[in-house]
Amino acid sequence: MCCNKLSEGAAAKFAELDAFIDGLGIDRNDERRRGRLIQVLHRAQDIFGYLPREVQIHVAQKLYLSEAQVSGVVSFYNYFTTEPKGKYNIDICMGTACYVKGAETVLRELERVLGVKADTNPTPDGLFSINALRCVGACGLAPVMMVNGKVYGKVTPAKAVEIINEYKKQG
Repeated sequence: MCCNKLSEGAAAKFAELDAFIDGLGIDRNDERRRGRLIQVLHRAQDIFGYLPREVQIHVAQKLYLSEAQVSGVVSFYNYFTTEPKGKYNIDICMGTACYVKGAETVLRELERVLGVKADTNPTPDGLFSINALRCVGACGLAPVMMVNGKVYGKVTPAKAVEIINEYKKQG
Protein backbone atom coordinates (compact mmCIF):
# COMPACT_ATOMS: atom_id res chain seq x y z
CA MET A 1 0.00 0.00 0.00
CA CYS A 2 1.24 3.49 -0.81
CA CYS A 3 0.56 5.27 2.42
CA ASN A 4 1.28 4.38 6.04
CA LYS A 5 -1.57 6.31 7.66
CA LEU A 6 -4.72 5.51 5.72
CA SER A 7 -8.25 5.93 6.94
CA GLU A 8 -10.23 2.72 7.22
CA GLY A 9 -12.24 3.67 4.11
CA ALA A 10 -9.13 4.45 2.07
CA ALA A 11 -7.45 1.24 3.19
CA ALA A 12 -10.50 -0.75 2.07
CA LYS A 13 -10.41 0.98 -1.32
CA PHE A 14 -6.72 0.23 -1.80
CA ALA A 15 -7.38 -3.39 -0.76
CA GLU A 16 -10.16 -3.64 -3.36
CA LEU A 17 -7.86 -2.22 -6.03
CA ASP A 18 -5.05 -4.58 -5.00
CA ALA A 19 -7.38 -7.58 -5.23
CA PHE A 20 -8.38 -6.52 -8.74
CA ILE A 21 -4.78 -6.01 -9.89
CA ASP A 22 -3.58 -9.21 -8.22
CA GLY A 23 -6.38 -11.07 -9.99
CA LEU A 24 -4.85 -10.07 -13.31
CA GLY A 25 -1.79 -12.20 -12.51
CA ILE A 26 0.75 -9.63 -13.65
CA ASP A 27 4.41 -9.90 -12.68
CA ARG A 28 7.43 -7.71 -13.35
CA ASN A 29 8.41 -9.70 -16.46
CA ASP A 30 4.93 -9.68 -18.00
CA GLU A 31 4.96 -7.27 -20.94
CA ARG A 32 1.14 -7.20 -20.87
CA ARG A 33 1.28 -5.04 -17.75
CA ARG A 34 1.47 -1.89 -19.91
CA GLY A 35 -1.56 -3.06 -21.85
CA ARG A 36 -3.50 -3.50 -18.60
CA LEU A 37 -2.86 0.05 -17.40
CA ILE A 38 -6.04 1.61 -18.82
CA GLN A 39 -8.15 -1.26 -17.47
CA VAL A 40 -6.61 -0.83 -14.02
CA LEU A 41 -7.05 2.96 -14.11
CA HIS A 42 -10.73 2.57 -15.00
CA ARG A 43 -11.18 0.24 -12.04
CA ALA A 44 -9.24 2.57 -9.74
CA GLN A 45 -11.40 5.52 -10.77
CA ASP A 46 -14.54 3.43 -10.20
CA ILE A 47 -13.31 2.62 -6.69
CA PHE A 48 -11.94 6.03 -5.64
CA GLY A 49 -14.12 8.29 -7.80
CA TYR A 50 -11.02 9.97 -9.23
CA LEU A 51 -7.28 9.36 -9.60
CA PRO A 52 -5.30 11.39 -7.06
CA ARG A 53 -1.51 11.23 -7.18
CA GLU A 54 -1.39 8.63 -4.39
CA VAL A 55 -3.54 6.23 -6.43
CA GLN A 56 -1.45 6.80 -9.55
CA ILE A 57 1.75 6.05 -7.62
CA HIS A 58 0.17 2.90 -6.20
CA VAL A 59 -0.92 1.70 -9.65
CA ALA A 60 2.57 2.38 -11.02
CA GLN A 61 4.14 0.31 -8.25
CA LYS A 62 1.68 -2.56 -8.64
CA LEU A 63 2.16 -2.71 -12.43
CA TYR A 64 5.95 -2.19 -12.26
CA LEU A 65 5.65 1.00 -14.32
CA SER A 66 7.03 4.48 -13.79
CA GLU A 67 4.89 7.21 -12.26
CA ALA A 68 5.40 9.16 -15.51
CA GLN A 69 3.90 6.34 -17.58
CA VAL A 70 0.80 6.27 -15.41
CA SER A 71 0.34 10.03 -15.14
CA GLY A 72 0.89 10.35 -18.89
CA VAL A 73 -2.06 8.05 -19.57
CA VAL A 74 -4.21 9.76 -16.93
CA SER A 75 -3.54 13.21 -18.37
CA PHE A 76 -4.00 12.09 -22.00
CA TYR A 77 -7.48 10.58 -21.72
CA ASN A 78 -10.36 12.94 -20.91
CA TYR A 79 -12.27 10.17 -19.15
CA PHE A 80 -9.80 10.13 -16.26
CA THR A 81 -9.95 12.82 -13.63
CA THR A 82 -7.49 13.80 -10.92
CA GLU A 83 -10.07 15.92 -9.10
CA PRO A 84 -12.87 14.62 -6.89
CA LYS A 85 -16.31 14.44 -8.43
CA GLY A 86 -19.70 14.43 -6.81
CA LYS A 87 -21.66 11.33 -5.96
CA TYR A 88 -23.90 12.22 -8.89
CA ASN A 89 -22.09 13.31 -12.04
CA ILE A 90 -24.30 15.42 -14.25
CA ASP A 91 -23.25 15.54 -17.88
CA ILE A 92 -24.79 18.10 -20.19
CA CYS A 93 -24.30 17.51 -23.89
CA MET A 94 -23.17 20.67 -25.64
CA GLY A 95 -22.98 19.12 -29.12
CA THR A 96 -24.57 21.01 -31.99
CA ALA A 97 -28.06 19.47 -31.80
CA CYS A 98 -28.25 19.85 -28.02
CA TYR A 99 -26.83 23.36 -28.08
CA VAL A 100 -29.31 24.52 -30.73
CA LYS A 101 -32.19 23.02 -28.70
CA GLY A 102 -31.23 24.85 -25.49
CA ALA A 103 -28.54 22.89 -23.69
CA GLU A 104 -26.77 26.07 -22.63
CA THR A 105 -29.85 27.30 -20.75
CA VAL A 106 -30.13 23.90 -19.03
CA LEU A 107 -26.45 24.09 -18.05
CA ARG A 108 -26.74 27.66 -16.71
CA GLU A 109 -29.81 26.76 -14.65
CA LEU A 110 -28.06 23.76 -13.08
CA GLU A 111 -25.03 25.91 -12.29
CA ARG A 112 -27.32 28.50 -10.67
CA VAL A 113 -29.33 25.99 -8.64
CA LEU A 114 -26.34 23.92 -7.49
CA GLY A 115 -24.02 26.89 -6.98
CA VAL A 116 -21.08 25.43 -8.91
CA LYS A 117 -19.76 25.91 -12.42
CA ALA A 118 -19.40 23.11 -14.93
CA ASP A 119 -16.07 21.30 -15.06
CA THR A 120 -14.98 22.55 -11.63
CA ASN A 121 -15.36 21.28 -8.07
CA PRO A 122 -18.36 19.33 -6.83
CA THR A 123 -21.03 20.96 -4.70
CA PRO A 124 -19.94 21.58 -1.09
CA ASP A 125 -22.03 18.62 0.11
CA GLY A 126 -20.20 16.37 -2.37
CA LEU A 127 -23.41 15.28 -4.06
CA PHE A 128 -23.14 16.83 -7.53
CA SER A 129 -20.60 17.62 -10.23
CA ILE A 130 -21.52 19.21 -13.54
CA ASN A 131 -19.66 18.42 -16.75
CA ALA A 132 -20.16 19.99 -20.17
CA LEU A 133 -19.55 17.37 -22.86
CA ARG A 134 -19.00 17.72 -26.60
CA CYS A 135 -21.49 15.11 -27.80
CA VAL A 136 -23.07 12.01 -26.33
CA GLY A 137 -24.48 10.69 -29.61
CA ALA A 138 -28.16 10.98 -28.68
CA CYS A 139 -29.02 13.88 -30.98
CA GLY A 140 -32.63 12.78 -31.43
CA LEU A 141 -33.18 13.35 -27.71
CA ALA A 142 -31.66 16.85 -27.67
CA PRO A 143 -31.02 18.47 -25.33
CA VAL A 144 -29.55 15.59 -23.35
CA MET A 145 -28.55 15.40 -19.70
CA MET A 146 -27.03 12.34 -18.05
CA VAL A 147 -26.68 11.55 -14.36
CA ASN A 148 -24.14 8.81 -13.64
CA GLY A 149 -24.68 7.54 -17.17
CA LYS A 150 -28.50 7.53 -17.08
CA VAL A 151 -29.78 9.48 -20.09
CA TYR A 152 -32.53 12.08 -19.87
CA GLY A 153 -33.77 13.50 -23.16
CA LYS A 154 -35.57 16.64 -24.26
CA VAL A 155 -34.55 18.29 -21.00
CA THR A 156 -35.68 21.81 -20.17
CA PRO A 157 -34.18 23.88 -17.37
CA ALA A 158 -37.21 23.12 -15.17
CA LYS A 159 -37.05 19.39 -15.93
CA ALA A 160 -33.31 19.36 -15.12
CA VAL A 161 -34.03 20.88 -11.70
CA GLU A 162 -36.77 18.28 -11.08
CA ILE A 163 -34.30 15.52 -11.94
CA ILE A 164 -31.60 16.75 -9.56
CA ASN A 165 -34.19 17.24 -6.82
CA GLU A 166 -35.01 13.52 -7.11
CA TYR A 167 -31.32 12.70 -6.65
CA LYS A 168 -31.14 15.06 -3.66
CA LYS A 169 -33.89 13.03 -1.98
CA GLN A 170 -31.74 9.90 -2.39
CA GLY A 171 -28.82 11.64 -0.74
